[in-house]
Amino acid sequence: MITFFVAFLVSLLVAVVLTWRVRERALAWGWLDQANSSRKVHVRPIPRLGGIGIVGGFFAPLCALFIVDSGVGDQFLAQTELIVGLFVGGAIIAGLGFYDDLKGADAKLKFSVQFAVALGLYALGFRIEVLANPFGAELTLGLLSLPLTVLWVVGVINALNLIDGLDGLAGGVAFFGVGTHFLLALMRGDVLLCLLMAALAGAILGFLVFNFNPASIFMGDTGSMFLGFVLAAVSIKTSSKSGTAVALLVPVMALGLPIMDTLLAMVRRSLLGRPLFSADKEHIHHRLMSRFLLSHRTTVLVLYALCTLFMLTALGLHFANSMQSALLLSGIGVVIMVLMRKLGYLDVRHMNAVQQTRQRNQELRSLVRSVTGAVRAAGSFQEVWNAVRPLSQGLSLSVLELRLRRPHDDVGGGVVFESQQPDAGAATALEVRLDVKEEETLFGALRLVWRDGRAAIDRDEELALEVVADAVAERVEQLVALEAAAPERIIALRR
Repeated sequence: MITFFVAFLVSLLVAVVLTWRVRERALAWGWLDQANSSRKVHVRPIPRLGGIGIVGGFFAPLCALFIVDSGVGDQFLAQTELIVGLFVGGAIIAGLGFYDDLKGADAKLKFSVQFAVALGLYALGFRIEVLANPFGAELTLGLLSLPLTVLWVVGVINALNLIDGLDGLAGGVAFFGVGTHFLLALMRGDVLLCLLMAALAGAILGFLVFNFNPASIFMGDTGSMFLGFVLAAVSIKTSSKSGTAVALLVPVMALGLPIMDTLLAMVRRSLLGRPLFSADKEHIHHRLMSRFLLSHRTTVLVLYALCTLFMLTALGLHFANSMQSALLLSGIGVVIMVLMRKLGYLDVRHMNAVQQTRQRNQELRSLVRSVTGAVRAAGSFQEVWNAVRPLSQGLSLSVLELRLRRPHDDVGGGVVFESQQPDAGAATALEVRLDVKEEETLFGALRLVWRDGRAAIDRDEELALEVVADAVAERVEQLVALEAAAPERIIALRR
């Protein structure tokens, strides 16, 4: 136990120092999470990249084992596959998260790297080979072991990423999962897993010092994806060494909240015709705040209580026989159904509205695909504007304006395109403006005005416009570069 306490203390201190230093540097260098989206809960820019503290805190005591002569260190060094899987895989996932926090990574890049890391873990022996059944004989997966292992790793990585929506939530959820695995490993006498979980627990708590509401720094994708990766890998080891009748159900329960939230998000977005990887404000924590009028901090504490229930269920499953496991699962199933009903996920009265939203989103996605495809094929600023113009009719706009400029243009320089539709009435105008920028370079702005009485833009339209603005920025940057290389091929426009 002394070894575990030392690992916990070292990771805690390293995480505190690193998180504090990263917070100061992020403020100085402008690495901030802006409150510029309808789905953001915070109202002011907050430093990100706090996940660096978690990563550094976790690895610090493990690296010490390479230079300190101890019995635990000898056991650790003997587990070559475990070391390679955690260090190499963890570094790659943390690097991916770091890149996403700084530059932004699309879904294709994220999933490519995550699937590659998951395949690497499988090759190193991190495998789910048996699917337990508390109601009967266990199932040997055979060829299904590979896809299930890969889906588990990728799924848990993204589940922790999705639940990271409130101050202290993702870190707290991960801490309860870590606590569950630590206790299970301790009861089995698994020294290495205890050590890993003690180190991760210290790293999480060191970060939460700065992240619990009101947060002064966010973990970003660097932290959330790294936590998901470590928990996914450790869960496989926990299930493979479990002698109970439920095996994989134990880690599933330990991570019950993020897994449930992820599944609900997938079903919700499929029903509403939204992209599966789009962001929204309908997660469990969002609904708790809106439906029960809970404060930010109270919502997190309520979810901590739910995590405690999942943790106790996971521990109960570890000791239970088949009949007891069935009763436990039935009980937690009833709790989940009641919670989903209270949060409005099972309200069938809104099915007509859901169908209408789905149809509208499908039309919106089709419009966006058409517009962005034409934008990417545009050969001039005029053609970019021609590609964007269908938004006016598709979104029922009163005014659509596109301002484009070259980075070296004087203030006020550039070209302005505008389209106006006859006003249907004298309703108060709603105006939305999106910057057309690639990284830190501003190329203009997209301005949209509605006079149909709406008071706000809905999240689906906001997402669609962000995609269009990104496509315009990307193409304008290419056109500016082409003009610099071959100015005779570009017709300069001034309006």
